[in-house]
Amino acid sequence: MQISAMQVVAEQGGSFGFTVEFIGTQGDVVSVLVRNDHARTLTRYSAVAKAQDMMRDLGEQEIDPALMDGGASTPADSLAASQTARRKGDQKAMEEQLDRGLEDSFPASDPVSITQSSIATSPEGKRTS
Repeated sequence: MQISAMQVVAEQGGSFGFTVEFIGTQGDVVSVLVRNDHARTLTRYSAVAKAQDMMRDLGEQEIDPALMDGGASTPADSLAASQTARRKGDQKAMEEQLDRGLEDSFPASDPVSITQSSIATSPEGKRTS
């Protein structure tokens, strides 16, 4: 894959980590989520380097054939084995996720103010004082 572009997205303002997206010349995209440590020392730049290291390590490993069929030897082996809060119907978890998302997107989450300014004019279109 020849990389033509890269995008780094801060997860929860960078406190959770960063998603590094490598974009290929043919439109292929590889996304790597790099989680932040407890001291929150990860930066955009160090996340890219760590994502590259993770991809290099991944390329050197053999894939368990059981994973190819969607199965996993243990539930911890596959993130796909865990259900989402929506699928479980966990209302509290969904509310917490929504709150975090709104906080991360602030102030963009503020409602748009639709107001119009007007200047009083006479019927002829002349300003009145």
